[in-house]
Amino acid sequence: MKGVKQILALSFIVMIGFSCQTKTKEEAVSEISTFNEYNEPFRSQFHFSPPANWMNDPNGMVFHKGEYHLFYQYYPDSNVWGPMHWGHATSKNLVEWENLPFAIAPDSLGWIFSGSAVFDSENSSGLGTAENPPLVAIYTYHDNVKGDAGRIDFQTQGIAYSLDDGVTWDKFKGNPVLANPGIKDFRDPKVTKVEIEGKTAWIMSLAVKDKISFYSSPNLIEWTHESDFNPAWAAYGGVWECPDLFPLTSPEGDQKWILLVSINPGGPNGGSATQYFVGDFDGESFTTNQKDIKWLDHGTDNYAGVTWSNVPDSDGRKLFIGWMSNWDYAQVVPTEVWRSAMTFPRTLSLYREGEELWLASNPVKELEQLRDQPSVVKGVKVVLENELLEISLKPKAGDFSATFENEYGEILVIGKRADELFIDRRNSGLTDFKDGFASVMTAPLNELKINELRILLDRSSVEVFVNDGALAMTALVFPEHGYSDLLLDGFEAENKLYSLKSIW
Repeated sequence: MKGVKQILALSFIVMIGFSCQTKTKEEAVSEISTFNEYNEPFRSQFHFSPPANWMNDPNGMVFHKGEYHLFYQYYPDSNVWGPMHWGHATSKNLVEWENLPFAIAPDSLGWIFSGSAVFDSENSSGLGTAENPPLVAIYTYHDNVKGDAGRIDFQTQGIAYSLDDGVTWDKFKGNPVLANPGIKDFRDPKVTKVEIEGKTAWIMSLAVKDKISFYSSPNLIEWTHESDFNPAWAAYGGVWECPDLFPLTSPEGDQKWILLVSINPGGPNGGSATQYFVGDFDGESFTTNQKDIKWLDHGTDNYAGVTWSNVPDSDGRKLFIGWMSNWDYAQVVPTEVWRSAMTFPRTLSLYREGEELWLASNPVKELEQLRDQPSVVKGVKVVLENELLEISLKPKAGDFSATFENEYGEILVIGKRADELFIDRRNSGLTDFKDGFASVMTAPLNELKINELRILLDRSSVEVFVNDGALAMTALVFPEHGYSDLLLDGFEAENKLYSLKSIW
């Protein structure tokens, strides 16, 4: 029966994808929503996941006319990685999502790998009009035919544009806009508009093997190489991927620039992870005084995350989302109809600890829309009446542990020992689908005093935040029966718990 259900799911999503040009947005949304009730075992209930099949990196995130667009790497024909498309969903509040037909499909130039999207408000590309400027997607073409033939110049950069607010997309007839100079890994363009000293330009951050290359353009079509960034002390355990360059304000009110760089493998707890750099950008080059590796999230399951473009200045936030999985086991996790979810959206900000600036990542405030009335929990044992939870704990001085368990012997432990935070998922549920998944992941506290421990628990994930996101850890877990009890050791007498509603 499971095989039949999966075949039906694949057929339906493919049908919707290929017929999207003849349907209105409302019709497509209705069909997709009716098809899937989002209630399979392990299905995330307040994290975004596709209706069916494979998903990985978030792509093309742009805020436009009151909607947050989330595109993502998507294979509509299977629940494992394959020829990449851009899937598509939108949200008005970063919490509830509407699924749309996939947006961009492979063509003769290749599969559609990761990238970004911007609102070309001045129509600098000439792909729209002054009255109707375009949304422009910038992505990597991956020519699998050339790659299979042994060539190394099989990745190039292309663009597509939308004149109907992101519902449908046309590819630029002059693609590719950036040819390959003879480098095997040449991908994941993240584009932003930069205004420095009265000059405005589009800046592309591109992952080029083990460095980030910066390109500039006046029009999103013609690109000029400006500089490269690859300090000797950075993490180089694997290929660099999915860069993102953006400004943030320091606690002292100074503008600093942040560069995100994902790496696979080479993460602090194995496999995939995202490092970050705090520095300066002058329109051509990124520089930093940082001397040590810093990780955006120390867990195993936050990868390839990037930020939304075009968020209004009146909002003022830098909004981020990541792929909630790890390439060590992403294709074999125990889900069938679909594979992979995204992290809960986060707000990125800078904070100072000692002499250094650090990047905090904290769930967006819109999470509050999912809360029921808070419960004040007392004592050392809490009976859990809901599987979807937000928990705020106040640790005492010293070590502590929060243990989720059930009568079937499934146990998930989050705690502090000495100078590190840890998540122990060795007995958290299903773990035998991949050697190494049953693990204890750790994060150094670097003398950070924990004032609050915030935990988001979904059906197959846990996200942990210390002190408004000064430290974050994300992990997949697959309890077959859900956790029924929470045991607290080393916390204050009263703590706070919210039951969360499903977004589906």
